[in-house]
Amino acid sequence: MAYRLLTTTVAARRGYGEDSIYWHEAKGRYVGAISLGYDPKGKRIRKSVTGKTKAEVRDKLKELHREVEDGTASSPTYRVNHAVSAWLASLDLDPNTITNYQFMAKHVTRGLGDRRLHDLTAKEVQAFLEELPLSTRSRKLVHKIIRDSIQHAMIAGLAGRNVAAVVNSTPRGSGGRPSKALSLAQAEAVLKAAKGTRLQAYLALSLMTGIRTEEARALTWEHVDLDGDLAADPPVPPHVAVWRSVRAHGETKTERSKRTLAMPEFVADALREHRARQAAERLQAGPRWQEHGLVFASTTGTARSAGNVRRDFQEICEKAGLGKAWTPRELRHSFVSMLSADGVATEDISHLVGHSSTRTTERVYRHELRPVLRTGAERMGRIFGQRS
Repeated sequence: MAYRLLTTTVAARRGYGEDSIYWHEAKGRYVGAISLGYDPKGKRIRKSVTGKTKAEVRDKLKELHREVEDGTASSPTYRVNHAVSAWLASLDLDPNTITNYQFMAKHVTRGLGDRRLHDLTAKEVQAFLEELPLSTRSRKLVHKIIRDSIQHAMIAGLAGRNVAAVVNSTPRGSGGRPSKALSLAQAEAVLKAAKGTRLQAYLALSLMTGIRTEEARALTWEHVDLDGDLAADPPVPPHVAVWRSVRAHGETKTERSKRTLAMPEFVADALREHRARQAAERLQAGPRWQEHGLVFASTTGTARSAGNVRRDFQEICEKAGLGKAWTPRELRHSFVSMLSADGVATEDISHLVGHSSTRTTERVYRHELRPVLRTGAERMGRIFGQRS
């Protein structure tokens, strides 16, 4: 491979920041290189640029110098798919969350994976997000994956700027699946269909306390009090202490999510039956039983997956005549809906479901919450003996 050196040849090692420009026969272009010293093994660290003319190469070398001095230089070979893979590997989160990120990251690697971070622009990211055939929520998640992956690359010194952070607002996408809530009649049908099954207590507790499915799956017997203290002043009813979830390190979604919830007596009865059934399963499993103290464990004592619970729940819904288009998280929506319809204030509902503020409750459960103005009109109509 022949090339013609266009700078003075120096016998000693080229110093930090010194340049060289030469003609590269195979590329048919001028190449400019900047030396950044040597690595611990004595290998020279270089960055290079190319151009049709020496003047173009000199301009690019000046820009490269500026980037090096400002600490904003990007690796010329590091691509979007490299950044996404590295970011995913660095995550220390709930396994289900990581699985969701991995699934959504496929959109990024298919659409932008081969793009070099050095060349990626905010305009490209914006156009990519606008073309995704996804809901607004999913687009926001894809945007987050791109933004966080580039940020991770910047920390590693492999990217100079985060173009995804410049895209401040994610383009709106198609409407996602609307949230649903069980009516009182539907909820009763589900509880009836669940009678005698391994999921009976799970559904009763979720529906009557509004705990998240990730909290229910992580619930341990040491955090369940089935007796309470009715002789105390004031009386203490049966209750559960929601202090854990299946998230990384057992943390709840937020600090406010840690709460103690009273439960109706029939839920306590269902949990007593469930505990007796679990004791029988422990004996039957013998040495295969793995004790974790979980309330809603598998038949061998291990944690149940979200998919496993979802399948069982959908079978019960189908048995109740509601079809299979339901998920366990909609028990929580149903809890909010029924309390709101019964006149419970949003502030109280917010405390029960473990939200950091009523704003979160209103945003997430806007379809389930009864408008305040309508409630006021109904109450006033009732006061004056009228039908509203």
